[in-house]
Amino acid sequence: MSSASILRYKADYRTLVFVALYYIVAYAGFFLYWQYPELRTWSIVTPWVLLTAFMSFSSAVIVHNTIHAPMFHKKSHNKWFQFVLSLAYGYSVSAYVPGHNFSHHKETQSAKDNMRTSKARFKWHLLNQLFFFFIVTPDLIKAEKNFVAKMKNEKREWYNQWRAEMILVNVVRIGLLFVNLPAAVLFIWGPHIYAAWGIVSTNVWQHDGCDIEDKYNHSRSFHGGLLNFFLFNNGYHGAHHDRPSLHWSLLPAYHEKNIAPYIHPNLDQGSMIKYLITAYIYPGKRLNYDGSPYVLAPKVADVDWVAELGVDDQAHKYDFGAEASSIDDILSTTDIKETSEVL
Repeated sequence: MSSASILRYKADYRTLVFVALYYIVAYAGFFLYWQYPELRTWSIVTPWVLLTAFMSFSSAVIVHNTIHAPMFHKKSHNKWFQFVLSLAYGYSVSAYVPGHNFSHHKETQSAKDNMRTSKARFKWHLLNQLFFFFIVTPDLIKAEKNFVAKMKNEKREWYNQWRAEMILVNVVRIGLLFVNLPAAVLFIWGPHIYAAWGIVSTNVWQHDGCDIEDKYNHSRSFHGGLLNFFLFNNGYHGAHHDRPSLHWSLLPAYHEKNIAPYIHPNLDQGSMIKYLITAYIYPGKRLNYDGSPYVLAPKVADVDWVAELGVDDQAHKYDFGAEASSIDDILSTTDIKETSEVL
């Protein structure tokens, strides 16, 4: 952490590089496809679109990080950065707050968690991973709508930020369709849809079959170095759930000290690719974290957590992304000694 920097953590220079790369890759692809017909070949377009999709997904991961731990000291900088991220992710950054910070983190896997994994109920486990996004999205949108209506009356500044982000994203994305429809679909809309699908779908391999009542075995973690470099340590999901406001650069150290010695070995995975193959391809069985058979809980309707939410509750003061009550106040928590030593 450097007081001379506008960033709270030096590690976020990597974040800025990745966001810049998204814009370069996505809009260069859009422009070149639009202006140079000779480049419209599968051998060029396919890898370029795949790279753009990955960069948009990386931006979605950054969205997740920044609504938990805003990057900049100044609130105004964080608000402006959310506009930049919204265009890279394809949806309002503020809109990520209700479904993730409030519903998922505070009510994990319960009836108040709009994206609990028990909603995916296919016998073939691969289908649970592939279609989870489509199953939970209607409920996430409904909760967002209710949350927005509540914020309009009770936290107007957050509502204004959300509305501005939504207007910006929709004006730009729809406008690009009129500039060049195929280029917009390939390099803007397609990657954005993939990013949304990807970030929501991570919930399955992070929590399905885990024990939410256990102090350590509530989440599945992955400590592979390559994965965590490109996805900003989001493999350390157990540590993240323990300390949501802890900056992503500090998660490996927290995991090694506070999670790894106590977690079930099946929940501390090395290779994500190996896990995904085993879980979804062969043998492809839906199991609990300890290897026992997974038994689906009875299907239940969502409980309206928005109606019960106390916006001014101090327990929620860091949960509103850039609209957190005080960005620098986060640094006065007990994390400060840990962070100053690590950084």
